[in-house]
Amino acid sequence: MNHLNQQSIHSGYTATSTAQDVMAGIDLHGATALVTGGYSGLGLETTRALVAAGARVVVPARRPRLARERLGELECTIVPMDLADLRSVRETSEQLVESGTHLDLVVAAAGVMASPQRRVGPGWESQFAINHLGHFALINLLRPLLVETARVICYSSAGHHVSDIRWDDLHFEASYDKWRAYGQSKTANILFAAQLDQLAQSDGIRAFSLHPGPILTELQRDLTRTEQIELGWVDADGNIIGRGFKTPSQGAATGLWAATSPSLSSLGGTYCEDCDIARIADPAGSMDDGGVREHALNRESASRLWQLSTDLTGVHSGWTAASIK
Repeated sequence: MNHLNQQSIHSGYTATSTAQDVMAGIDLHGATALVTGGYSGLGLETTRALVAAGARVVVPARRPRLARERLGELECTIVPMDLADLRSVRETSEQLVESGTHLDLVVAAAGVMASPQRRVGPGWESQFAINHLGHFALINLLRPLLVETARVICYSSAGHHVSDIRWDDLHFEASYDKWRAYGQSKTANILFAAQLDQLAQSDGIRAFSLHPGPILTELQRDLTRTEQIELGWVDADGNIIGRGFKTPSQGAATGLWAATSPSLSSLGGTYCEDCDIARIADPAGSMDDGGVREHALNRESASRLWQLSTDLTGVHSGWTAASIK
């Protein structure tokens, strides 16, 4: 990634800007978006905002019945898919490709956080598998559907500050730390977006990663009330007391801005927060200070992760061929 691009463009929005603020005046009639996690938390807010702007939205769902209940009367196409199951990802991708559906936007909003140790697939650590590998496979498989000028938006997190990619123990075989596992998966999201942008921009496709800000949604399902109290997020009654916490609409705003802002047409591969491009983080700072860590901007790491992800998933595309020339 070009570090010179990792600077504020003074977008005019702030941490308190909402989905409605950033989508004001945006017309997406005739466009199609795919939103993973589009029936829960920030993904649901994203789906609502895109539909309101006129887009047709495809929502892959591990729980299709629940997705239909939550999406209600919204004009969406729900397709069954489980990011933890590569066979499911392949089958859904093949069905979408066969349908000929074009995609103007892909928003990779689904994810898990601080999960207890779980193994999926051939023994992969579940957070890395769901947050990164599932999305890596999905987006590569959907390449034939992405139109020129399409954007791919990858939800990351300030949690990437916690861990670089653990090249020597990717799946935590030695010992498991749920926060380091989450941090590694969020670093992977940033590196993936940066490498995807590098490879796909010749096709007119740009990719971005982002931190939505602190928000309490179903993402925290694996954290007990006691843990959330100890983290300073809520009080004993469950009321939010954490500094800087956002509403779901405010949390969805950065992803929607990255997906639709004309100001970003030549600035792909960047990491965004608070509806702007984030600065490079101070090495002595904390994740609460914001910014993106240097380890998530490393070009060699981005290329290496792409090849590693290709080897693990067995998913190849024209982008993969370009990455190993």
